[in-house]
Amino acid sequence: MPLPLPVPDLVSLDILRSVGELGSIRQAAFAHSVSQPAASMRLKSLEKALGLTLLDRGNGHARLTPAGVAVVEWSTRILEGISELLVGAQALRQEGMGNLRLAASMTVAEYLVPIWLSKLRSAGSEASVSLQMGNTEQVTEVIRSQRADLGFVEGWSVPNDLHNRVIASDDLVVVVAPGHPWAHRKRIVTAAELARTPLVLREIGSGTREVFDKALVAHGLVALPMVELGSNTAIKAMISTGVGPGVLSRVVSRAEVESGRLVVVNLRGIALDRSIRAIWTKSKALPGAARSLLKLISVSS
Repeated sequence: MPLPLPVPDLVSLDILRSVGELGSIRQAAFAHSVSQPAASMRLKSLEKALGLTLLDRGNGHARLTPAGVAVVEWSTRILEGISELLVGAQALRQEGMGNLRLAASMTVAEYLVPIWLSKLRSAGSEASVSLQMGNTEQVTEVIRSQRADLGFVEGWSVPNDLHNRVIASDDLVVVVAPGHPWAHRKRIVTAAELARTPLVLREIGSGTREVFDKALVAHGLVALPMVELGSNTAIKAMISTGVGPGVLSRVVSRAEVESGRLVVVNLRGIALDRSIRAIWTKSKALPGAARSLLKLISVSS
């Protein structure tokens, strides 16, 4: 079935996602190695093509509008699919040079895998790398079906049918926009208060959601989702509008917290720590490149 025209430009969608993550067109342009005017022109063309206002521009910053948050959420799956296509095509071109098939949860794929692959390259590996991204449940299934050699997930659950190794630790934080009442209050937020509050959350099946839900269940509580999203970028953009608190990995929210775009809320009586694990099948030995990567990141962690 032919796509309805006009079809949004993929690079423009990717730049929009970066604006939501980085908080300005200038920084997004730098990340994509284009000039700020070129990035602005692409974003304006994207708004015209979709007939939507995607960015609230002002005071040297750019924030996603509610429509922009929705477009980023929808387009994330498309951009991930295109990324997998390009990486897969490269792997086919380089077949015979040694392939490393990875699968990683969103948080790990966005914030840790690039660092690990840089270490692998520095160690002299020339393996062609493909990366599949999804939530923790999806990555676990990819490894079970042997569609990837090595997977990375976060959470408390350990799949009994797979090998696993803890390679890093992380914790979750509750964050709000600077103008939210929780940003400046001195009284600590309790687990009970958190459970009564509508929250911006990751989708069920993600490691982030698993840890948060189980932490509340330990107190006999359940989460009250305001909205559930499958993209860390979309969650940060929605929280920054001041709509309400959200739950994210500390690694994911670090840049926004350090820049003042988000504020970490003080909590009490709720455990939100988690482990990041490598997982692989028990029925097949790890390829050489996967063993090398696992050794490098296990030592570094």
